[in-house]
Amino acid sequence: MKELVGYCTTCRKEIYCLDGFFNGIQSDDRKMYCFECFEEPIHKEDPQD
Repeated sequence: MKELVGYCTTCRKEIYCLDGFFNGIQSDDRKMYCFECFEEPIHKEDPQD
């Protein structure tokens, strides 16, 4: 089963629920991202100096 659940906050790509698996990432502030956009450096936490 494939169900559209929303769009990537960054690139607007469609994000689906595929057989019960959410095919993306939801951030703590409840925004959705596709895997490709979430892995970009802007979304990674900066290490403490």
